[in-house]
Amino acid sequence: MIVERIDAFSDNYIWLLYQTGSREAFVVDPGDAAPVEKALQAKNLSLHGILVTHHHPDHVGGIDALTQQWDIPVFGPSSIEQVTDPVSEGSNFEIMGTAFHVIEVPGHTLDHIAYIAGDEHLLFCGDTLFAGGCGRLFEGSPAQMWHSLARLVQLPGDTRIYCAHEYTQANLRFAKAVEPENPELTKRIQRVSELREKKQATVPSTLVEELHTNPFLRVDQPTVKAAAEQRAHHALNGPSEVFRVIREWKDNF
Repeated sequence: MIVERIDAFSDNYIWLLYQTGSREAFVVDPGDAAPVEKALQAKNLSLHGILVTHHHPDHVGGIDALTQQWDIPVFGPSSIEQVTDPVSEGSNFEIMGTAFHVIEVPGHTLDHIAYIAGDEHLLFCGDTLFAGGCGRLFEGSPAQMWHSLARLVQLPGDTRIYCAHEYTQANLRFAKAVEPENPELTKRIQRVSELREKKQATVPSTLVEELHTNPFLRVDQPTVKAAAEQRAHHALNGPSEVFRVIREWKDNF
């Protein structure tokens, strides 16, 4: 399965899924229909379905226009009006011969889900896990978000993480404030800087890369815990508490 980015708005990514030799295509989180239609036309593809991770407008805004043009299924949380095929924790389905598994990852929103293509080692996680960061907590609690991220950490290290925004450079600036002496982070910042200077995308990343450089996945590391305790001015009890402090720090960074 081929996965390609479709740029939308100022920093959104819609993910286009298709296979060589077939006109069948699916998209993930189409916040805007126009760039999707343009990409499909350019590649002579026909839209066969939509996958949605959560209800925010920049993820669902293009669904109505796309489903008016194509009579197709829309997979996603039951809370989203346009969803025709509701999926939730433990749901399994197949598209283009690839098995997809659904897990619930509340935190950014309460209805947030993620899609795992296990055999392909692909993760479509919307706004839950970003390259170098994680989503803001608009609806869920820090404990919920940490639990969601802790589930994603269990995936294979070579899992490619297809998040929905180009936030990497800003995320890594914050990560550097948390772990200024992290050598892997220093290297990643340089790589990302070079990519952005060329106006190239920094996603997908891999899970192993996130485990070495993303402070929100490293709250059990002594360096991150120490930084959080210095920020909070008191001892913190467990990864969930460290996560809460780090997330609040990022919100005001």
